[in-house]
Amino acid sequence: MVKQHKISVFEHQKLYIGTQGFKQTHLDALLKLNEYHDSNYFEPIAKGIRFNQYVGVIQVDGLIIEINPKADKDDEEYKWKGVLLKMLKACGKIKANSSGDANVKRQHLNLLEIYFELYLKEVELLIRKGFVKQYRKQTKNTKALKGKLEFAGNIRHNIVHKERFYTTHQVYDSNHFLHQVFYRALTIVNQFTKGTRLQDVTNRVLLNFPEVDTKIITAKQLNTIILNRKTNSYKPALDLARLIILNYSPDIASGKEKMLSLLFDMNQLWEEYVLKQLQNACEGTGIKVSGQESKSFWGANSLRPDIVLRKGTHTCIIDTKWKRPQKSSASISDLRQMYTYCRFWDAEKAVLLYPGATSQNQFKSYLTDDYSSHNNDMPKEMDHQCKMGFVSVLDEEGNLRNNIATDILKLLDFK
Repeated sequence: MVKQHKISVFEHQKLYIGTQGFKQTHLDALLKLNEYHDSNYFEPIAKGIRFNQYVGVIQVDGLIIEINPKADKDDEEYKWKGVLLKMLKACGKIKANSSGDANVKRQHLNLLEIYFELYLKEVELLIRKGFVKQYRKQTKNTKALKGKLEFAGNIRHNIVHKERFYTTHQVYDSNHFLHQVFYRALTIVNQFTKGTRLQDVTNRVLLNFPEVDTKIITAKQLNTIILNRKTNSYKPALDLARLIILNYSPDIASGKEKMLSLLFDMNQLWEEYVLKQLQNACEGTGIKVSGQESKSFWGANSLRPDIVLRKGTHTCIIDTKWKRPQKSSASISDLRQMYTYCRFWDAEKAVLLYPGATSQNQFKSYLTDDYSSHNNDMPKEMDHQCKMGFVSVLDEEGNLRNNIATDILKLLDFK
């Protein structure tokens, strides 16, 4: 079995050519990948790159780059190993019964392998149940006249063979677009599991897969897929297939190297994790929790706070911030944004929520405290309160906390 080389880094960390087996060819491929994604993933530096807030896995040639989350540069690095997988599970991006836990405990997490394994299991399950057949149109030579005779094609193909008919007719089989999508994802998985523990599983699934046409699948085609009553069971496999196909980059890698990236924005993941935890904790308490509510602000521009909590006539706003602030106070732009949210949502309080040791600042009033130089001119009904709050992501053993909602509600003083 060919051993793959793995590099483990943290978000916002730098990686230079010549360190940990990182080569110029790898750098060239990553720079092209970054350019393809609007330079979001990392920043070019002299003879290397500096990662941004995206975490996950990139595989190029025989190299696997694992990018781990880390709330602050002063945090102990070992505690953050495996946190990403647990956050993805909590947010529903990986099934809760995934077999990746053993890998996390051994500190050999490969997020791509976990998603590959999930996909292979879903396809195997569909094969055992039996693939759904569908009607499709087929144009080809037949020995019997059926369907619509294509006169021009018949003359072109059968000028000698008078016993054949070139027709367009309906066929009822498994060779339809859904299965072509599954097969395309399988061929991608096959490229990246060679020499790994999943190679035998991949070969077995490919062997049992029905014969279908090999096609290039585009994002536009994937977005047009609509499942029906007969194909609803395809959804888990289809979601994974879509993820694999859309993150495969065969054309932007340098030379003959092919690349697969599976990266998540930690800002979005942190926001979603906090939202899920609050929704679970507030169920049945009378507190309504919603995320990404939108209101029109100016022309085509809209306002969209991360999280809104309501109970009776009381409303609170939460704006999640994954990185800890450089100063002890919030930036003026953040304060203005939170005040605007409070005005449009008629909220009494707002919290800028950061990861860190659980603590809180005191609520400050926009009307009576030092947030505005014109406080005396503001009517009383326009007053709102804002503060910075911190909540611990990990417990003392370094495990992801699943009860942070209690701390967040205390930060809000939300009864």
